[in-house]
Amino acid sequence: MPATPTMRRRMLGAELRKSREGLGLTVDQAAERLGWHQSKVSRVETGRSGVRANEVGTLLDAYEINDPQTREALATLAREGKRRVWWAPYSDVITHRYASFIAFEAEAASVRSFQTTLVHGLLQTPEYARAVTNALQPGTPQDEIDALVNVRLARQNATLRRADPLKVWAIMDEAVLRREIGGAEVMTKQLRHLREASEEPNITVQVLPYQAGAHAGLHGSFTILEFPVRSDLDVVYADSLTSNLYLERDEDLALYSEAFDRLRAAALDVAPSRELIAHAIKDLQ
Repeated sequence: MPATPTMRRRMLGAELRKSREGLGLTVDQAAERLGWHQSKVSRVETGRSGVRANEVGTLLDAYEINDPQTREALATLAREGKRRVWWAPYSDVITHRYASFIAFEAEAASVRSFQTTLVHGLLQTPEYARAVTNALQPGTPQDEIDALVNVRLARQNATLRRADPLKVWAIMDEAVLRREIGGAEVMTKQLRHLREASEEPNITVQVLPYQAGAHAGLHGSFTILEFPVRSDLDVVYADSLTSNLYLERDEDLALYSEAFDRLRAAALDVAPSRELIAHAIKDLQ
């Protein structure tokens, strides 16, 4: 599987690109200074490639970054960008696009998500996750299904149980509650877990009821990932069966942020959402 950019590599690349542009250098001119191929400069600036220890000083010199504190901060980003990631042992069962999403999520400070058909992945029970995986990947060997479920649980542990837990704001269409994935028993357990999770201080759950009618999320599910310090690194992630899309332009982020705000206004507040989840549980029984 190709290398996946971590947010630290992405932050390093963004700072380097800003420094290069501040000097008025093109990618070709920077490559000439460094004695690199221009494609390598581009890969470093986009976070697709890390920087070797013996290249850091040369790179900072070429970009005329002379402040000692800035040099040390960027050198630290370069070192941390090469750290082994927790999902590396699963690289033989997860796709590149899934690994890319995990890499972004692992570094995010908060996520805002709208889901049309499924409970948010970070809020799924193992049984529900297994039923979803079996449905999406029919014919997959059971050991691979087990591994994919383990990845889902590891994601939850890595983001929701870390020292500074990820802030999750999940808006879900009422259809998510009503679709019996895995059968009544699995779905009942999932909805109970969802209701309990919504009481955690870092998790907000809202349900968009059927009565809301047409809404700003009719185009499909999406997730906005927000990062500490550098808001210009925030991204929108939209996924489908065959592809995924990362949107980083300011206008795209503004468009999806506005859509999320409109969905938040149209959805039930937190307490009524919990009540609707409780009604869905009762209906299953």
